[in-house]
Amino acid sequence: MIGVETQEVERKELSILKILSESQEPLGARVLARRLKDYGVYLGERAVRYHLKLMDERGLTRLVSRDGRLITELGAEELGNALVRDKVGFAIARIELLAFRTDFDWEKRTGTIPVNISFFPKAKFARALQAMKPVFDAGICVSDLVAVAQGGEQLGELTVPENSIGLATVCSIVINGTLLKAGVPTDSRFGGILQIRNHQPLRFVELINYAGSSLDPSEVFIRARMTSVRDAAKAGNGKILANFREIPALCRPIAEKVVTELKDAGLGGLMVMGNTSEPVCEIPVELNRIGMVLIGGLNPVAAVEEAGIEAENYAMSTIMEYQKLKKFEEVTS
Repeated sequence: MIGVETQEVERKELSILKILSESQEPLGARVLARRLKDYGVYLGERAVRYHLKLMDERGLTRLVSRDGRLITELGAEELGNALVRDKVGFAIARIELLAFRTDFDWEKRTGTIPVNISFFPKAKFARALQAMKPVFDAGICVSDLVAVAQGGEQLGELTVPENSIGLATVCSIVINGTLLKAGVPTDSRFGGILQIRNHQPLRFVELINYAGSSLDPSEVFIRARMTSVRDAAKAGNGKILANFREIPALCRPIAEKVVTELKDAGLGGLMVMGNTSEPVCEIPVELNRIGMVLIGGLNPVAAVEEAGIEAENYAMSTIMEYQKLKKFEEVTS
């Protein structure tokens, strides 16, 4: 019994560390208690303060204001060395959470949509925009809607570091979330590298199962420089970030309507919707289900990395109000 209680305390503390690791500014007990609910951890402010006191004593967190804490290097190391059971399935859990939090209304053009956040060095942001432009022009993105913020400003729930500029790009989970609200369950299976030939999707050449990864596969592929998004945008031949989903075959009419309505609102992302039980881009599909290939939202950022400009990426990281986004061409003009 003691072991079970110890594991539960560890889970709560790891959740607190995870939230602190994603914040550039100190967080207090009230904010932490609210955000912990997203991780299925329900603690009152007093209980959060109790855990923070213990974590301060262990050097995992430090008090920097009246009630605000930051994660320490030791805390970041502890988080990185978390037990395997706390890591496995994290990516899929994040997808499901963001899908649930998506409440976009395509008729009113209001509500929240999921976004990826990337931080660029301020001095290199203009070059980064130039590297992204061909990708947006070629439509190798979920949407040409973006948001930009300066150091110290917010993008969703993340704060842009000083001397950096933040960019929010629409995440393909917007399709999951909108399908969910329409009553269509979506099975998010893989993130991968999709080979493009003559401007058409050919086959997946790399795959990472969401249920077995603690990181978004796109982040992994970008860091490993495994994409050639710029080539795909300019010549129609290359390797891009893409995702594989499945839905029940009976839901096809609803899914087609949702995809059409999203596209009208400037939110795309669907590359291929297969036929019942038939492979899509050489990926087998379960019986009585339909495979869907979605464009990865971080493709424009992958092109920046290919150009030698590093970015700090937080895929599937937060949600933003649809009306706060603007067209990419407005950012560059």
